[in-house]
Amino acid sequence: MAAAKKTSAGTSRTRSSAKKAEPAIAEFTKEEEFHAYREMLLIRRFEEKAGQLYGMGLIGGFCHLYIGQEAVVVGMQMAKIDGDQMITAYRDHGHMLAMDLDPKGVMAELTGRRGGLSKGKGGSMHMFSKEKHFYGGHGIVGAQVSLGTGLGFANKYRENGNVCMTFFGDGASNQGQVYESFNMAELWKLPVIYVIENNKYGMGTSVERSSSMTDLSQRGASFNIPGEKVDGMDVRAVMAASKKALEWCRDGKGPYILEMVTYRYRGHSMSDPAKYRSKDEVQKMRTEHDPIEQVRKRLLDNKWATEDDLKGLDKDIRARVAEAAEFAQTDPEPDASELYTDILL
Repeated sequence: MAAAKKTSAGTSRTRSSAKKAEPAIAEFTKEEEFHAYREMLLIRRFEEKAGQLYGMGLIGGFCHLYIGQEAVVVGMQMAKIDGDQMITAYRDHGHMLAMDLDPKGVMAELTGRRGGLSKGKGGSMHMFSKEKHFYGGHGIVGAQVSLGTGLGFANKYRENGNVCMTFFGDGASNQGQVYESFNMAELWKLPVIYVIENNKYGMGTSVERSSSMTDLSQRGASFNIPGEKVDGMDVRAVMAASKKALEWCRDGKGPYILEMVTYRYRGHSMSDPAKYRSKDEVQKMRTEHDPIEQVRKRLLDNKWATEDDLKGLDKDIRARVAEAAEFAQTDPEPDASELYTDILL
């Protein structure tokens, strides 16, 4: 039997009987719906083009696409303020676009060109922009969680009111440095949102097979860090939860965990055939829960846009992505001397 706990009103209740509040859904204005649609569609079209270039052999190494997960980063981008940081793992192209980085620079980095955001030396997995407060793109699983905690420490030390949004996946949530970071962040009340992008599969292993406790929003419970499970396929739910978490952090209450329940349509990387799940499973998510189609339907239902309006918008975005792809194929490769720059001795 669960132990009874006295409340401030003198009544008793059990922890097991406490009810969680229903997740909030933001009410979007016409402008917010259009913004979400444009940003998510840009990420989708960009990633589709990146997949094509990879298939053509123009992008080397690894390439992890964000197709299906667009609502997570766009919803958080809509809730943040200028100066808030993002740091993530290697599935990072969408995060960079959401942080208003030039698609040309992102695509050129993928193809290893001089105009890439890391001068063509980082590739798909290592891109940064101090100007836009984007701190990578990290190839070591879970390593960015410690770095994001450090960014939160810097924010508190400088008293700048900013929050670091630290993204990692369901697979990385089992890494040891994640829990060391949780402990430090709560002890020092650091302004960090730990965003667990639970796309159901850590590489090729389902979360049910890899995690003994699958409610990842509660991974901080032993550190007294509050957590919330969010529909990561609904940009409105993401924005509402993000605003709540950002307010918590800015009020000096310490870190917050958001488990974004989302889904990737492609394999873990471009080299992954994704045979560990059925085509019917993927198609069901595309048909019933696609984040972009949800916004598209609301725009049409509210008569805020016509089919022709949205086709025109898609055409403009495709042209922008095509321009980025052209730049990424024609921009010169870095000079050989770049091998010896940006090296910390």
